[in-house]
Amino acid sequence: MIADSVRLALPVEAPQLAAIQRRAWLQRLPQPVADAVLARFDLAAMTDSWHAAIVRPPLAQFRVLVAVSNDRVAGFAVVGPSDDPDAEPGVDALVAEFAVDPQAQRRGHGSRLLNACVDTLRADRFERATWWVRTTDDVLRRFLVEAGWAADGGHQEVGEADTRLKLVRLHTDISA
Repeated sequence: MIADSVRLALPVEAPQLAAIQRRAWLQRLPQPVADAVLARFDLAAMTDSWHAAIVRPPLAQFRVLVAVSNDRVAGFAVVGPSDDPDAEPGVDALVAEFAVDPQAQRRGHGSRLLNACVDTLRADRFERATWWVRTTDDVLRRFLVEAGWAADGGHQEVGEADTRLKLVRLHTDISA
């Protein structure tokens, strides 16, 4: 039995990442948005996308991390340089994706993933991490605020007309 931990994702884990992402969308997104998003992206295409992100990342500092428990992927995070228009290159990083399998929640995987995100970004010499959170995702926002993150005034809307989501940007200093 392998202890719960976080490490870089392996290409063979792409199907698990796609399945976890789909379950997380169903759990976290409003039902009409989840239905629309899931209808647009089939499992095979999502698996291919995850495989490509792992084996051919778009940038050297782009990482796919996985939380593992008993040889099984329990969650994932994607980190890398921030692509926000107001980001300072080489200073600002982004947690672009973050999900713990609904079946594995409340077992410390989210905290381990969050710590691994910060450690990874700090090792890549970033000084600030940012994270876009749905304005209605009180659970995630509380988790991040309790870990030292705070709103920085950034906000945006994403999605199509029928699936618009309002987001607020949180940030934290990782330079220490």
